[in-house]
Amino acid sequence: MRIAALSDIHGNLSALEAVLADIERRRIKKIVNLGDTVSGPFDAAGTADLLMRLNIPTVRGNHDRLLYDRPAADMGRWEAWVIDDLTDAHLNWLKSFPLTSESDSAFLCHATPEKDDENWLDFRGPADRLIARDLPDVRARLGEVDAPLILCGHTHAPRIVRLEGGPMIVNTGSVGCPAYLDIRCDPPFVQQTGAPDARYAIVENRAGVWQADLIAVPYDPSEMVSLAQAKGADNWVRAITTGWVA
Repeated sequence: MRIAALSDIHGNLSALEAVLADIERRRIKKIVNLGDTVSGPFDAAGTADLLMRLNIPTVRGNHDRLLYDRPAADMGRWEAWVIDDLTDAHLNWLKSFPLTSESDSAFLCHATPEKDDENWLDFRGPADRLIARDLPDVRARLGEVDAPLILCGHTHAPRIVRLEGGPMIVNTGSVGCPAYLDIRCDPPFVQQTGAPDARYAIVENRAGVWQADLIAVPYDPSEMVSLAQAKGADNWVRAITTGWVA
């Protein structure tokens, strides 16, 4: 059994299409989506339409929730860019996502089992960068989950962690947003992978042991660049063309 796990697409349809083509090339039949699917200055409606047709198991990300769980006057920039592009059918689809799910012995969540907006394997450190959590802090966020494999996203930072005695926790990285700048912080918080590739993970159970590969797929971002430039999202342009923002 092989599973392709996607997360944090953020409306980057070109990156999603490249990842799906790579998955098809590898003849992987099972795909799961870990949330934060459409928010961002790209093609939210096209991304939603494609994923709705595929009908793959999906859990809710914080940016999915923020598209319907706060008033328009208080909507964050990532959501404000795309809310007018989404139909009621798109929003109802986003509302249908559960916080967590299970699929083929894998536990799926966006951030942690109990919250859709909490960093799990890493935290925002004093240097305004992600820092790996120590074992007690990682284990504390496991809660009552006893699955042998946990798939998550949220931080856009691909990582594999094996807890003593299990489980293996895999952060898939981000399909569509390899770097970001959070200007709500003082000083601003920066996360950057240093490469513009679309990220996802492949997990496989071999002889009862889960293994994971973190995949980076190059693609042509030019169409998404044009959309981001039209919305004045220069940091996103830099992110998807270089993997850096600072």
